[in-house]
Amino acid sequence: MPLPDPHLDLSALDLGRAVADADAIRKYLPHRHEVEMLTAIVHIDPARHLIVGYKDVRPDEFWVRGHFPGNPIMPGVLLCEAAAQLSAYYTLATGVVSGVVFGLGGIENTRFRRAVRPEERLVLVGKGNRVRPRMTNFNIQGFVGDELAFHTDVIGVVLGRLEES
Repeated sequence: MPLPDPHLDLSALDLGRAVADADAIRKYLPHRHEVEMLTAIVHIDPARHLIVGYKDVRPDEFWVRGHFPGNPIMPGVLLCEAAAQLSAYYTLATGVVSGVVFGLGGIENTRFRRAVRPEERLVLVGKGNRVRPRMTNFNIQGFVGDELAFHTDVIGVVLGRLEES
């Protein structure tokens, strides 16, 4: 299978300038502690349904010790979770939906191209192909440096209403 064309030129972005840090992401996503898969959002383009964020993969992540001992590789399921969180953040932060928990409804067409390891930055680029209040479909590309690490299609759905607190 040939490599997909990148959704945008990452060299044109300032990855050091976040538009949303971890605290801002937490305002939209309920994930906490070990399951927070986004460090920052660095670009949002609602007109083109584009979003770019990243995860700084730490050497103390819960999976490092056991996947695989002596040669840690970020599990593919966590790469897909990071992709799902990126698309959910876009959907909630841009107001496509509000007052709901928006989450993973499915993953399709996933390919892993390169291992992601501790102390690397995984840059995620999402392009919304279908962005509707009840369901979204985003193609997510994950990069380490200029290398494509994985790509997948993420289906997002409303999981329920937010609890009043």
